[in-house]
Amino acid sequence: MDTAIVIDIAREALWLIIICSAPLLLVSLVVGLVISIFQTVTSIQEQTLTFVPKIISIFITLILCGGWIMDNIVSFMTRLFENFATYVR
Repeated sequence: MDTAIVIDIAREALWLIIICSAPLLLVSLVVGLVISIFQTVTSIQEQTLTFVPKIISIFITLILCGGWIMDNIVSFMTRLFENFATYVR
């Protein structure tokens, strides 16, 4: 197994992690920003106020994007297992 192959697999795995986590992170960012603006406008200084809306929004996003995330991960792992014989040499 060549080091270029290992680096290529690692690069592809990291890119897959970034792509699959992006929807959840973006939704969390937007919800946190909206709640922060709401807290600033209303002068509410409660730090735990953002947790429940973030958890609910991430759960809904995971329900909506879960199939897409699973398809990406399964296709990546399938490609790895199909090319396993060439990696071992």
